Amino acid sequence: DQMESAFRRIGQEFGTLDILVHAIAHAKREELAGSYSDTSRDGFAMAQNISVYSLVEAARLAAPLMTNGGSIQTLTYLGAERVVQNYNVMGVAKAALEASVRYLANDLGPKNIRVNALSAGPVKTLAARGISDFDVVLQAVAAKAPLRRNVNQSDVADVALFLASDLSRAVTGETLHVDNGYNIMGL
Repeated sequence: DQMESAFRRIGQEFGTLDILVHAIAHAKREELAGSYSDTSRDGFAMAQNISVYSLVEAARLAAPLMTNGGSIQTLTYLGAERVVQNYNVMGVAKAALEASVRYLANDLGPKNIRVNALSAGPVKTLAARGISDFDVVLQAVAAKAPLRRNVNQSDVADVALFLASDLSRAVTGETLHVDNGYNIMGL
């Protein structure tokens, strides 16, 4: 109801929408430690609903307002592609999110609406504090990434601006890694 109300208000006040940034994800803290196989049904459903379905619903509500085309973006993480210790149910949710990006890109492409994901490297945020041993992750990424550093909010924001602009007019259904190259590295 809150999302429908928000998009209705956007339509009333602005008429159209050009850019939508989906930046919400959540899992129960206890689901982010131990074994993934210990994930509860409720914890799994919560992570999927908040972290994935919210994008589907937001895209559905935004599309009618994007009469001139537009850009929908979401945030993901390497844990969607690889096992990341203590990421557990969020890794599975991010994998579903990335698949949703591809399906939404196909659905909304005929309306000139692009849908993409940014896969940022680890960034010190409030959400990251919930991940056990996060400082160890930061150190490991900085040591192994080709650019030998971690990313920050500005690095991610710059790529988001690119995706929001016409400079990315031919980019849709993609997951762009913003991680100083960490994702290309092997063991």
